[in-house]
Amino acid sequence: MAAGNTITVVGNITRDLELRFTASGKAVGSFGLAYNHRRFNKQTNDWDEDTSFFDVTVWGDMAENVAESVSKGTRVLVEGRLEQQTWEDKQGGGNRSKVVIIADEVAPSLRWATCTVSRVEKSGGGGGSQRGGGGGGRSAPNDEEPF
Repeated sequence: MAAGNTITVVGNITRDLELRFTASGKAVGSFGLAYNHRRFNKQTNDWDEDTSFFDVTVWGDMAENVAESVSKGTRVLVEGRLEQQTWEDKQGGGNRSKVVIIADEVAPSLRWATCTVSRVEKSGGGGGSQRGGGGGGRSAPNDEEPF
């Protein structure tokens, strides 16, 4: 992970992970994450709440594990790096961009929930789970755009 470009966000999944596979067979997934920030407003004597929304991208075995483990509404911790993605608007609106989190780790929050951890058995001969693939949570080479 690049120094100085690390983010950790705890929030709720807003949409189930959309799992896809690149032409080379590597899993890639995307899900939404919402972070709620509450603070007490002394002027109104009430709580104010702001919500921030993030798109999160996960790669490899981790993408498959996230797809099997969590769903919309689950509170998770995501650690990763920020990446700006740019594309051309297909309706002639010029270039568009957004900042996404490329996840290095995704874990369920145990603040208000419990979970059971099951290790994924690795196949013999290095890398990859029984499902196949090889992953490791890193982004794909530039020629493999997921979305």
